Amino acid sequence: MFNSRSANSVIVLDFETTGLSPTQGDRAIEIGAVKLEDGQVVAHFQQLMNPGFRVSSFIESYTGISNNMLRTAPCCENVMAEFADFIGDANLVAHNASFDQRFLDAELALINRKYSDQFACSMLIARRLYQHAPNHKLGTLVDYKHIHHDGVFHRALADSEMTARLWLAMIDDIKHQYGVEDVSFGLMQKFAKTPKSNINKLFS
Repeated sequence: MFNSRSANSVIVLDFETTGLSPTQGDRAIEIGAVKLEDGQVVAHFQQLMNPGFRVSSFIESYTGISNNMLRTAPCCENVMAEFADFIGDANLVAHNASFDQRFLDAELALINRKYSDQFACSMLIARRLYQHAPNHKLGTLVDYKHIHHDGVFHRALADSEMTARLWLAMIDDIKHQYGVEDVSFGLMQKFAKTPKSNINKLFS
């Protein structure tokens, strides 16, 4: 079903996790999110969460989140219940969304909570919109688009804030490049799934 709500009003989220796959027993250890309404940040959500086991030294080094920090953090179930309330029925955005969606699905399933299941991937859109970028990692795209950042990567709130800025930049670029007045969330989802060679047909 086509989602006609504005692409400017979404929740942009990012997880830090103990590994790559919830099916292998990995858990979330931090969630960060920003809520956009009409292109403006109106709320933040950020919380560490204790997965119930020690994280590897690689994850400690990669994220900067130590076992000591997690020791006093609330459990995943409590944090995710709060986050489900924060999401409400908003459309969701993440960079490499398939990763974050897997963890969101898995963590919410453990507490019998659901969400509207409307996700868009900023990375897939960027691959089609910025075909000349060196690569489509978040940090590379932030530099490529000259988006302001404070140099912090692989922490959930900082990454979600940067993804939100990138998301708004992409909406503006689509408006100007393709002459679209109102960019809907459904159009962004469609853009993400359209082969690069067929992008122009979306707007013809």
